[in-house]
Amino acid sequence: MEYVSRVPRPPLDGLIDDLYYLEGTPPYARLMLPPMPAALLIVNLGAPFRIHGGTDTEPAEYADGCVITMPTRALEFGYPLRTRSVGVHFKPWGLAPFLPMPAAELCDRPVTIEQVWGRPAVAELRDRLAAAYGPREMLTLLEQELTRRLGETAGLGLVRHTSGVIAATGGAVAIGDLRAAAGVSSTHLAQRFKELIGITPKRLARTHRFAATVFAINPADPIDWTGLASGAGYFDQAHFDHEFRAFTGLTPTRYLEVRRRFLREHPGNVLDSWPLPVD
Repeated sequence: MEYVSRVPRPPLDGLIDDLYYLEGTPPYARLMLPPMPAALLIVNLGAPFRIHGGTDTEPAEYADGCVITMPTRALEFGYPLRTRSVGVHFKPWGLAPFLPMPAAELCDRPVTIEQVWGRPAVAELRDRLAAAYGPREMLTLLEQELTRRLGETAGLGLVRHTSGVIAATGGAVAIGDLRAAAGVSSTHLAQRFKELIGITPKRLARTHRFAATVFAINPADPIDWTGLASGAGYFDQAHFDHEFRAFTGLTPTRYLEVRRRFLREHPGNVLDSWPLPVD
């Protein structure tokens, strides 16, 4: 698969981790993405793909693309034989200035990009992207579209600063201390987070801690699960196992088996750092 990415220029770099272009044959027809401290926008330029958000929801098809605020559970992506898209990996708070509704309304409910920006605007954007000369020109066009849509968002400074502290500590910070430092009530802070990120500060901290723990795992080495759990600040092994199931639906040992399978069957694939194959 071809993957091209770059960080946008200011002021978008304060909202976005990277813009990317993806094209090719996915390593598996279905991939599971555990929750990450990030939001996602995909402009689809190929055949439709599907997303399944959990056992209590039906899979949905996305032809134009989708918008995903920070999820609280794993999402399953079903890909066509070949996929082609451009997208945005937003920082947790970064999607808010581009949404016409509170992020909480979209929590664990991926929507089409048309539902967010409207059909005529999305159709025009997809036409311009499809006519672009190569991935880098596509990313430039996407950056220009995002810059044009960027607006003021109430409370963004508070949420951005507090989220930054949570990220810097890997989620190992007392939310009460953050509230006190910001000089706001717990209710106010939680409301702002739900409006702009879709989840509470406590949930964001949980996600950061889980992501940091998983990225610390080297699948090629033996894993000391007890030591890993303790080092990440989990109360005990049972707490650690519970978090793994909550975020991935898998036990830690099963997660490692699936990760090793991906690396064994598709070494060096551009998607091998986070998604997992779905049996």
